[in-house]
Amino acid sequence: MTANRVQRLSRSLAIFVPLLCALLTPAGAVGQEPIVPLRLSFSDPGARSMGFGGAFVALADDATAAFANPAGLVQLAKPEVSMEGRHWDYSTSYAKGGRVEGQPSGFGIDTRVGLETARSENTITGLSFLSVAHPLGKGSLAFFRHELANFAFSGETQGFFGGGTNCCQNRFFDQRMATDVNFVSYGLSGAYRITERLAVGLGAIYHETSLTSTAEVFLPDEDPELGLLAPTSYFAERSYLSQHLFADDTDWSFTGGFLLRLSNSWRIGGVYRQGLEAGVTVETTAGQANDLGVSPGTLVNRITGIPVQFPWVLGLGFAYRAPDGGLTVTFQWDHFQYSTIVESPGLEDVTVDDTDELHLGAEHVFLRTTPVVAVRAGAWFDPDHQVRSTGDDPFARALQPRGDNEMHYSAGLGVALQNLQVDVAVDFADPVNTVSLSAIFGF
Repeated sequence: MTANRVQRLSRSLAIFVPLLCALLTPAGAVGQEPIVPLRLSFSDPGARSMGFGGAFVALADDATAAFANPAGLVQLAKPEVSMEGRHWDYSTSYAKGGRVEGQPSGFGIDTRVGLETARSENTITGLSFLSVAHPLGKGSLAFFRHELANFAFSGETQGFFGGGTNCCQNRFFDQRMATDVNFVSYGLSGAYRITERLAVGLGAIYHETSLTSTAEVFLPDEDPELGLLAPTSYFAERSYLSQHLFADDTDWSFTGGFLLRLSNSWRIGGVYRQGLEAGVTVETTAGQANDLGVSPGTLVNRITGIPVQFPWVLGLGFAYRAPDGGLTVTFQWDHFQYSTIVESPGLEDVTVDDTDELHLGAEHVFLRTTPVVAVRAGAWFDPDHQVRSTGDDPFARALQPRGDNEMHYSAGLGVALQNLQVDVAVDFADPVNTVSLSAIFGF
């Protein structure tokens, strides 16, 4: 490829701001579009709940009810302590490079038709839930700690191209990204039995939000023949700028639930959880290859106080338990108001759908064994809630596409002694596999 032909390539550099790890561009920033997804988990705590496929709101019959449905705390006959550890194995798909439009020129790294995807593989293990619950006559109180989200991502791109093949080509310069998300909640829940059949519960939750996302933009390697079609080797001297998003914030929210026993075998339960809000800050620093008249690493732009409202959740479930207690079948519908994520900061040209999750699970208890053993299985439908572009920019449309619906399948095993119950469960899906181990102590 001749040097003159390279000079006809577009030299414009688009800069992105990684908001909420989906890299949503706030007002005032120069736009380049999102690459990194953000994965939140709003599943109920406990391996027993996971074994049911997350359909637990109409059962809520142990100390994990402090979060899942506080009304269920009235079912406790004695004080309980619940602990859970989880292991997450994330496999997060993202766009790595390729053509967002047009045909490849065949020079340099511009040889791929369509987009190339890659996966970020990350594993996390931690204490995901802890609660102490105590019955008090017709009521109960419980304190809990819960990890609402624990997620990590890392990746790098290698050449996004658009435009024609002979002139005026555009390149989305490459990025090296890393994201860590940890939402921890502390709550106090209480329940009261209004009648023999109806109980209600309320809870106050204190949230600690820790979110960091760093993306560093690099220029392609210096090559007099290939120019913008050269590969990116991520040399420090080719760093153009870095953008760092972080949220270290706290907030309060409330939750409420009910549990209604329709008959000895049928129950219905519901819960509402208010979404937390966090203030986000975005900082931009100069790189070695960016001649802004300042030293590399100097802060050149800072946007603070971007309000982000995370989804509120509404759940409703039914449960059937056989008269002998050997079989339990549960179903749960959850509605998530994901649109608040993009509406609260006033973002334009992006959207995300509100979704409805469907959960189904069953348990068979071997009542004649000592100790008592239970086996569980479940499945749940996780519809697409990926932030996507609604604008005309081809890079935005390619890098912010509609996501995929996912099916999760779960299985679990429980062993119950006189004062101790131990449960283990697994949940399998394409983007994440989860293993849970929990124990409930009664005293």
